[in-house]
Amino acid sequence: MSGVNCDKEVSMGLKGKVYKSVVRPAMIYGADTWPITVAQERKMEVVEMKMLRWMCGVTRKDRITNEFVRGAVKVGPMGKKIQESRLRRYGHLQRKGEEYIGNRAEDIKTEDEVEG
Repeated sequence: MSGVNCDKEVSMGLKGKVYKSVVRPAMIYGADTWPITVAQERKMEVVEMKMLRWMCGVTRKDRITNEFVRGAVKVGPMGKKIQESRLRRYGHLQRKGEEYIGNRAEDIKTEDEVEG
């Protein structure tokens, strides 16, 4: 994919589509089940911006804003995509029956919760 994303002959729109359909899913694979921290989410967003800037042929020295780069490639923030993925997974779990092990595990209370 780096051949497409590096090529100056390829339009930004096509680069964005390749990024959204190939690169981003590989980066956030399984993120809906991770206990991700704010620091980890921030690191993923930094890596994403580095890739998007690299695709556009822009450096930090050019002083072009992240919003402009995202708009050129038509890509939204990664944190929002991770949140959508988590909500989608949560919805799937909620629609399963009470007998599903995931739903039963969600209702387990620890000793501290029982005593308090």
